[in-house]
Formats: sequence, C-alpha cells, structure tokens
Amino acid sequence: MSDLITADLIDLDLTGADRHEATAKLAALLAAAGRVTDVDGFLADVRAREEQMPTGIEGGIGIPHARSTHVTAPSLAFGRAAAGIDFGSEDGPADLVFLIAAPEGGGSEHMTILASLARKLVHADFKTALREAPDAEAVAALIKQNLPG
Repeated sequence: MSDLITADLIDLDLTGADRHEATAKLAALLAAAGRVTDVDGFLADVRAREEQMPTGIEGGIGIPHARSTHVTAPSLAFGRAAAGIDFGSEDGPADLVFLIAAPEGGGSEHMTILASLARKLVHADFKTALREAPDAEAVAALIKQNLPG
C-alpha cells in the first residue's frame, strides 16, 4: 500500500461547514492527483454510503468511504480538522478524517484498508502521532508504517 497515500493527499488544515464540505475538499485532492475522475460522481457515491450509516467513530475519527466507478486506484486522503467536523459519532466531532476511495470493481481493498485503519485507530499513540505530526510528509510516512502492505 505504499502509494495508497502520499503527501499531496493530505490537508492538515481541513475545514468544512459539515462532513460533506470537508469530504469534498479531500475528494478534490484525490482528483488533482488523478485518482478520482469525476469529483461530483464520487461524492454522490460517498454520500450514498454515508446515508446507510454515519462514518464517524469514537475518538474524534471520521472515515467516509466508497467504491466508485470514478476512482482509478485504491487511495486514501487524510485531513486534520482543528475545529472538528460532525461525522455522526456519538462522542462528538472528528478532527482526524480519512477518505477511502476504491475502484468499483476492486474487490475488498477498501474494506481491508478500513479494517486496518480501524485497528490502528484504537491506539491512542497512533492518534496522538497523527494529531502532532509536523507536516504532510510525516503523516504519510506514519500512515504507511502502520497499514499493512
């Protein structure tokens, strides 16, 4: 998964009036990197997934995700939101947001990524390291070190 995330897919100053706006900013990074071919189409797929169940998890984490025909390669975008963004978690807004994008016919890659992330995000030291990383390169390296592949 070495190319799953790169520094150009990271926004350390993520803002958004709501989860849709924040997710759109991360999706724009994926599009700029050539990993998403149609931002609006991809966001419609993410929104459809969000309507099934909120993607906020305990501990200040949002993990919006979708399989989409508009995704060219399994990808992960990350945003750090100082003000927090509501992703529907019972414990409040998310300040760490991971957008998982997987190709429509890509099998179970995005579930593997999601499961790996969820396992790492129960560890306070991993979340603290993400919150304190000084730059996008450090965040990308941290995520690459902690996900299999």
